[in-house]
Amino acid sequence: MKIIKNEALPNKMECADSLKNVIDALYVINGKWKLAVILCLVQSPKRFNEIQHQITGISAKVLANELKDLELNDFITRTVYPTNPVSIIYEATPYSRTLKNVLGELNAWGEQHREKIKQSMRKQS
Repeated sequence: MKIIKNEALPNKMECADSLKNVIDALYVINGKWKLAVILCLVQSPKRFNEIQHQITGISAKVLANELKDLELNDFITRTVYPTNPVSIIYEATPYSRTLKNVLGELNAWGEQHREKIKQSMRKQS
């Protein structure tokens, strides 16, 4: 676990500004599925059923809502192709790639947390 030493605590204004920024960010990427959908589409463009198949446990209704929200916030694009039947492809935008560092940090923290829980379970056994 990384311990930060000898760093000054933020002042009241810096803390308030930081809190506003975090709340804004969480408002846009909140929920259980949004980051998973973004990760899925950063890998490659996909159809609805491909996304649903890759993200285990997400219902079609929830996925449809998440895709709409992500499109409204410019994280993904939805392209309709006039084939028979119609093909709809979802793709990550360059803006979604700005989350790369956030996702990397969440990945590292998740791995660290999983190990902490495993160690805790071993101690209880």
